[in-house]
Amino acid sequence: MTRFDMVLTRQGLRFMGRTWPCTIGRGGVRGDKREGDGATPAGVHRLVGMLYRPDRITKPADWAVPIGPRDLWSDDPAHEDYNLMVRTPYPFSHESLRRADPLYDLVILTGWNWPRAERGKGSAIFIHQWRRPGFPTAGCIGLSRTSLHRIAPLIRYQTRLIVPEGLSG
Repeated sequence: MTRFDMVLTRQGLRFMGRTWPCTIGRGGVRGDKREGDGATPAGVHRLVGMLYRPDRITKPADWAVPIGPRDLWSDDPAHEDYNLMVRTPYPFSHESLRRADPLYDLVILTGWNWPRAERGKGSAIFIHQWRRPGFPTAGCIGLSRTSLHRIAPLIRYQTRLIVPEGLSG
């Protein structure tokens, strides 16, 4: 581990000398993650991107990419674009990245099952804003808006998300 790693603990997400309160997937932490199980996947995950809503927040880091009105994330295991960012029109199962609520105003992308996704192994494991403290995600890591915005500019190329197997919420 390095000082740049984010480590999920029972107390929260440890990063840069602090522990940030967070939420995880409703299915807990699993080593055998599957699409739709609501679990946060155990393992060491690279952070591969950062997306933000330019109509709502300022650019959080030099390498952040704006989310546009047509941006989606494919969660259809039967399609070749599974676990990739796609654009409308897209007739297959997907999640909109430009949401009415603020959950995806700032999204940190993990390298879970990416870029060559194994079908059915799970898609779109992000670090994003939580709905509220203690409310689980669909498998992502959720942080308060304030924590997320403080963490984003501290992320470096070598930052990894470490999720120990057997850890529960």
